[in-house]
Order: sequence, then structure tokens, then C-alpha cells
Amino acid sequence: MENLHDKRKIYEKSQLIESEIKENPIEQFRDWFLDASVNPTVSEANAMAVSTLEDDGCPRTRMVLLKEYTYEGFIFYTNYDSRKGKAIAKTHKACLHFFWPSLERQIIIKADLEKIAENLSDGYFHSRPKGSQLGAAVSPQSEVIPNREFLEVKLKELEEKFEDSEVPRPGNWGGYIAKPYEIEFWQGRPNRLHDRIIYSLKDLDWEISRLAP
Repeated sequence: MENLHDKRKIYEKSQLIESEIKENPIEQFRDWFLDASVNPTVSEANAMAVSTLEDDGCPRTRMVLLKEYTYEGFIFYTNYDSRKGKAIAKTHKACLHFFWPSLERQIIIKADLEKIAENLSDGYFHSRPKGSQLGAAVSPQSEVIPNREFLEVKLKELEEKFEDSEVPRPGNWGGYIAKPYEIEFWQGRPNRLHDRIIYSLKDLDWEISRLAP
């Protein structure tokens, strides 16, 4: 077995101090997200982990792509009948996590989730490449399937069916908006004395606190 005790790095690229942060966490997210988006060492700045709570009480995490963010929240798309969709339907909550190692930054977002309007899901669905539309229609996400060929056969059938027509958005596929009530920004610092600034929603105002690393 490999000993990992000495595998560590020194964090020293930036800092996060109260005098320089935004009063609104969405604006702080925007600044950090833009930094990540233009940094050549970050391949997908909008890749985020989405954690939901399963029936056995254990969280389940998967990577999803953020597609839009506004002052109201963070929008992503998925199959509503998937494991994450079923978990969200029960708790209406999720935790989003962004990690940009080359910037020594991470963001943790606790949020209430709602489905977005169907016309918005329609608009995004039909903006995707046709292959992605067909993939969404083909896959019974999270369900057990017999083999890979099962998907390939269904894909070929739908390719022929919609060769000259628009692919309709499946009724069980669409967007969620994650409305945050807590957002933590983490900036790596030397000697493991990392900066942790947390925004907590109190009524309609954001309360800002510093957490010990």
C-alpha cells in the first residue's frame, strides 16, 4: 500500500479577506467563476459536484455542469427520474461544490431546489447538439439496463425516427434552479490556515462570517 502521509502541497496563490469580498455571494461567485473561466489550467470551470441524500441516509455525489447562474440561483439540467431527481423530489435540497485546484479555491453551496419553467427547459434542450438531445431521450438514467447494445439500438431507432424532424424534449428531462441559503468560499493559505468565508441567508439579507480552517 502506498503511504500518502507526505503527499501535500503549499497553498500560497491568493487570499480571501473581508475588506475585499463582495456583500452579495452571487457577485463573489461571479468574480471567482470568471477567474476560473479564463484560467488555462481549468478545463471546465462550470463542472460542479451535486450531492443529494439517498433513502439510506447516505449522501450521493456526482459531477454536473452548471449552465446558468443568476441572483436567484444556479441552474443545471438532468433527468427528473434519475437517482438525483428522485432524491431532490423528496428533500428539495442539494449541496453544490466547485473545486478549482490550480486556483486553490473551492465553493460549497447549500440550496433549495425547484424545477424551472417548462419553456425554459424546452429552450435549453433545443439549443443542445442533436446528438445530446437524442442521448437524453434514449437513456433511462440510473435504471439498470441489460448491456451497452440496448442504448445503441435505441439511439439508432431515434436517429432514424427524427432524421428530418425536431427531437421533442422528454417530459422527464429538464432544469433545476438551486436557490442558495448558504455559500462558503474557501481559499487555500500557507500552513493550512486557509481562508473560509461563509454567507448565510437570514430573512432577505446575507450574513457574512469567517470560519476557522
